[in-house]
Amino acid sequence: MAMKSQGSSSDKNCKVSFRKKLLIIDSNLEVKDVERLKFLCIGLVPNKKLEKSSSASDVFEHLLAEDLLSEGDSFFLAELLYIIGQKKLLQYLNYTKEEVEQLLPIKGKISLFRNLLYELSQSIDSENLKEMIFLLNDSLPKTEMTSLSFLALLEKQDKIDEDNLTCLEDLCKVVVPKLLRNIEKYKREKAAQLVTPPVDKEAELLCQGEEELVSQTDIKTFLEALPQEESWQNKHARSNGNRATNGAPSLVSRGMQGASANTLNSETSTQWAPTYRMNRDHRGLCVIVNNHSFISLRDRRGTHKDAEILRGVFQWLGFTVHIYNDVTKVVMEEVLQKQKCNPAHADGDCFVFCILTHGEYGAVYSSDEALIPIREITSHFTALQCPGLAEKPKLFFIQACQGEKIQPSKSIEADALNPEQAPTSLQDSIPVEADFLLGLATVPGYVSFRHVEEGSWYIQSLCNHLKVLVPRQEDILSILTAVNDDVSRRVDKQGTKKQMPQPAFTLRKKLVFPVPLDALSL
Repeated sequence: MAMKSQGSSSDKNCKVSFRKKLLIIDSNLEVKDVERLKFLCIGLVPNKKLEKSSSASDVFEHLLAEDLLSEGDSFFLAELLYIIGQKKLLQYLNYTKEEVEQLLPIKGKISLFRNLLYELSQSIDSENLKEMIFLLNDSLPKTEMTSLSFLALLEKQDKIDEDNLTCLEDLCKVVVPKLLRNIEKYKREKAAQLVTPPVDKEAELLCQGEEELVSQTDIKTFLEALPQEESWQNKHARSNGNRATNGAPSLVSRGMQGASANTLNSETSTQWAPTYRMNRDHRGLCVIVNNHSFISLRDRRGTHKDAEILRGVFQWLGFTVHIYNDVTKVVMEEVLQKQKCNPAHADGDCFVFCILTHGEYGAVYSSDEALIPIREITSHFTALQCPGLAEKPKLFFIQACQGEKIQPSKSIEADALNPEQAPTSLQDSIPVEADFLLGLATVPGYVSFRHVEEGSWYIQSLCNHLKVLVPRQEDILSILTAVNDDVSRRVDKQGTKKQMPQPAFTLRKKLVFPVPLDALSL
């Protein structure tokens, strides 16, 4: 009994300590912050409770009552504080800004619609608000309003909802036309999010519990189609025979230079008349893992340039882009599980996964320096593991070294680490089934280069060639051939260091991105 009493006392102390932290957060929030919290909680907390809340602690009490906040899981409050710009207060919840950014796409509770309205409210100044109120004057009460209360009233009067933004669009057209971009972005993201019903918790757990279905034997069989020492023509002829015998799709390209790459491109282009479908409701999802800081390894300076240009180009191509910064192994697994089970794949055309980090032969490093085989990443998206992507192209672009055979110069850094560990074979990097493309920044055993201010040779070249060649309706293999040629011609300032990317693929058809209607601005 004494032990039970002691445990109960300990629990009470923990709860008191947690509530003290909530009071500290409350004392650091102003009236406008409380209004923002209440607005963001609409739809999650009953309106009557929110209307009676006069302080942040009142809001916290409702979050506790609704099981949206607890000592064991305070992420929703962290999400709220992050959105309203009170990032310094995250420390009281044992979160950093970077951790919240990583987890938002996975654990975030604020809806796209609520986020849109909040974003718009922050861009509607007092003059804009007066003009909007004037335009709707007959239907609004004669009370003083903020941009948040104005938008909340429109919602309460059923003038706007997540499926009907006509009233808001009309107001923005007249008063703040630039905000129409936010609304268009919301529509694209909503289309991607709502293509199928959300995955329920039970189904999500079942999905996470599936075993890996690609065996090492399958990988070995599949890799027999890769050109090794013999000529590509002989190997290609033999791989066609293997394909007929084993049912394995062909895989070509080992980072060949010059005429060989051009020959590969012309031969495959003439054989591959069919093209992948690119006219579904949305283009698809693009995930970018961008690791800059590590525990003991050097920072990857310049990587933000790669992340920015990837985001811009793939958004231009119609993808919904999610960026995860400084991803630990645990967060990487959460990202992979979430994307594997993402219902948005069902109505998308394609899937893109980009990784910017340090690496070794056939593997990449998480920000906490766990070595993750590339195959472990790609195998989450086979047809059996991810049915929504079956028969759809899955593109993986990896900016990381695959060894360390040369030393970097001062303005050029290499994304390579100690090669002395037993290397993870590149044979395991791509699943033994159709519709995969793996674009590596360099061939096995060599470094890839990243300028500390301008970004990496490979990613910058990839994005620049997508910008130029997609409007010419070139297929992805032609574009990657041009990237190979471009990167292979680059040298460092001393003229001694070079790089050759390596694409590998099991695509069955030509992949041609539709030409975007809007001009690309980066």
